[in-house]
Amino acid sequence: MDQNREVKVSKTLSYVLRHRPDVIGIELDAQGWTPVESLLQALQAAGKHTTRDELAYVVENNPKQRFEFDATGELIRARQGHSVDVELGYTASVPPDVLFHGTATRFLESIFAEGLTRRRRHHVHLGTDSKLMLEVASRHGRPALLRIDAAQMLADGHAFFVTANNVWLTEHVPPRYIEHVQAQ
Repeated sequence: MDQNREVKVSKTLSYVLRHRPDVIGIELDAQGWTPVESLLQALQAAGKHTTRDELAYVVENNPKQRFEFDATGELIRARQGHSVDVELGYTASVPPDVLFHGTATRFLESIFAEGLTRRRRHHVHLGTDSKLMLEVASRHGRPALLRIDAAQMLADGHAFFVTANNVWLTEHVPPRYIEHVQAQ
């Protein structure tokens, strides 16, 4: 699959599996799963023809590993980033002492006033790879890298969850745990 096609399929999947399943007429169950065949039929009906092989390729090869099949391969979901009501079933985990978040510099004033908030999503997304976090941030403007004192947050009672693609999730990061660091 060429890179342009891969990006197009990935963006479509992100949109329908995380935010708007209704636009193609599918439903997600309580944990965010939908039958693969229903998804493929709905995409076809919406004029966004995608083959099962293309779907499998994106699930397997997407650099951010945003999607997953269940053990049977008959269901698919997004691993995180939902704005629709789902309960992904992740259990609380002990994070590394330090996590990172990438953002645009124009959001720094708000972040240092309110902290990192989940906005329309279920959780704030954090990572262990500072370079990847900067890459994510660069999509939104001039990037800024934030260092999160996850060890202190955990000690203070904040819960963390980790996805299979190593994205760390938490409900809110108060400003006192955030430090703006220079890109490395």
